[in-house]
Amino acid sequence: MLVVQKFGGSSVGDAEKIKNVAQRVYETKQNGHEVVVVVSAMGDTTDELIALARTLTSNAAERDMDMLLSTGEQVSVALLVIALKDLGCNAVGLTGAQAGIRTDGKYGKAKIVDVDPRRLKAELARDQVVVVAGFQGITEEGEINTLGRGGSDTTAVALAVALKADLCEIYTDVDGVYTADPRVVPDARKLDMVSYDEMLELASLGAVVLHPRAVELAKLYNMSLVVRSSFNKEPGTEIKEVGSMERAAVVSGVAYDANVAKIGLFDVYDRPGIASIIFEALAKENINVDMIIQGATRNGKQDIAFTVSRDDLSKALKVVSAIQPEVGAKGYTHDEGLAKVSIVGAGMVSHPGVAAAMFKALAREQVNIEMISTSEIKVSCVVALEDLHKAVKVCHEEFKLDENEK
Repeated sequence: MLVVQKFGGSSVGDAEKIKNVAQRVYETKQNGHEVVVVVSAMGDTTDELIALARTLTSNAAERDMDMLLSTGEQVSVALLVIALKDLGCNAVGLTGAQAGIRTDGKYGKAKIVDVDPRRLKAELARDQVVVVAGFQGITEEGEINTLGRGGSDTTAVALAVALKADLCEIYTDVDGVYTADPRVVPDARKLDMVSYDEMLELASLGAVVLHPRAVELAKLYNMSLVVRSSFNKEPGTEIKEVGSMERAAVVSGVAYDANVAKIGLFDVYDRPGIASIIFEALAKENINVDMIIQGATRNGKQDIAFTVSRDDLSKALKVVSAIQPEVGAKGYTHDEGLAKVSIVGAGMVSHPGVAAAMFKALAREQVNIEMISTSEIKVSCVVALEDLHKAVKVCHEEFKLDENEK
């Protein structure tokens, strides 16, 4: 059995934790499995490297930052290999480039375009545990790229797919996927199983236990995925295709995103192509837009509002200011004191009234809804940041998520 195991930054945060990971990997190897391990940078190393660069300049080149940030994972790789060898385990460490991970050249937010698994297979054939640096790859021109936050999850799934692994395990500091953030909802319950679609929505909506790109890749190739704790032997949460939507819980979990800002444009021309002008301009600056509301037409004009991450707000406002005359907007405004709360469940598709129940619960707690977005398996509401925790708790209570069995 070939297993890919990924250990996040909290799992390799110091020497003792690295020893713990080494012991866990060694046990997997001793049980007769082939093992490829993907590691993140230790603890807060990435943040510390960013802060260090900012002591030199506030405008470092993206290429230079990728060169810098890629070193964090390489430190983890080397230390874990040292710890494994100390246990008597054959192990070899590889950078993303050495592992054959090819990227598209977008510094800081690169995507994996291909994995050449020949080196990995050769090392496995030599009975080695292969430890690979997550979060990074290399372009055809030999340039180092990083994959953005959470990129090590994507690395692990991509390697598992390329190697046709039997299982991909994501080890983190929590026991699995919960019905809500236990720090906000103490009686949140761990889910034994969640569908790819539900996990993709939860991850996209702010549940940080797994990166959305990793879930999307696992779904595309039907890769077996399990989220487990690095610090205990509990079984964790299995992520897989759901055979029957009818058997799924109506609502499986509540996710939230506290990093939300809203921009509104007033009196935009109501004619074909205006929306494309706005959102193509934002896309060119690599700004991800989440929710969009287009108001009713009046005298050939309408209002358009949308949300972005608070991190992208400053950049987005510059874009909006530049295109304001072209789209005819009389003005624009923004609000960064916002958050998003979402309910997710595969069972929503066959149960009407779920959104209404959520809205009623929020109203009961005097939580005002500023924007709404829905899909077949999710409902999201933008609320005031100060109301976020209250909104998460009331949604969890409304759908009795501490009681439901998946």
